[in-house]
Amino acid sequence: MFSSFLTSFGRYLQMLKLMFSKPENFKMYWKEFMTQCYEIGYGSLPIVLIISVFLGAVTTVQTAYQLVSPLIPQATIAQIVRESMILELSPTVLSIVLAGVVGSKVASELGNMRVSEQIDALEIMGINSASYLVLPKILASIVVVPCLVVISIVVGIWGGRVAGSMAGIISPNVYDQGARQNFTAFSVVFALIKSYTFAFLISSISAYFGYYVKGGSLEIGRASTKSVVVSCIMILFADYILAAILL
Repeated sequence: MFSSFLTSFGRYLQMLKLMFSKPENFKMYWKEFMTQCYEIGYGSLPIVLIISVFLGAVTTVQTAYQLVSPLIPQATIAQIVRESMILELSPTVLSIVLAGVVGSKVASELGNMRVSEQIDALEIMGINSASYLVLPKILASIVVVPCLVVISIVVGIWGGRVAGSMAGIISPNVYDQGARQNFTAFSVVFALIKSYTFAFLISSISAYFGYYVKGGSLEIGRASTKSVVVSCIMILFADYILAAILL
């Protein structure tokens, strides 16, 4: 099992090495990059908005349920929602969701190209397939996923505000006051560092499993499933490492 892990890790590093070569045709790479940005960003936006609203709303309701002491000001609810969305819920939970949405798409797309011998055809024509197919996906993820995380933070905090107002838990004015209290800019920096790291892990791991698929359609499904599972595990592991180092 350990030897299999070393083999897979070596092939993963080899794929990353093959990516960084001089583009044969910059216009083709740029077009592919913009296509991936659109598919990853716009395609994931609806699920990001829905999840973020409910994450903020549920956090507000549960926090109000636990803070029953009259000695604790209501504005504390907004502070907890803000910090929860910025530090953990938006970067980590959203990245796990994107691992299923984006990761499975990348793995299945590359796996289908490998099985149908499209990747082999590119290599026969002298095109660096790893650079042309994988690099735009990774760069697009690194650019788009942090933007989705920022949108998720804003929408999540707004969702908590709406839920608190509709449930009569906290007034909008008190919520806005609490959301501004004791705010530290490093929390946003930490969230962006996590989102960049998670974006690279999701895209590169999914691309690895799809790029090296062998077999038929059944193996494509297995590779897609493996990419999601491994991406989620690595996201949680990286989340712990970053929190231990930076906080």
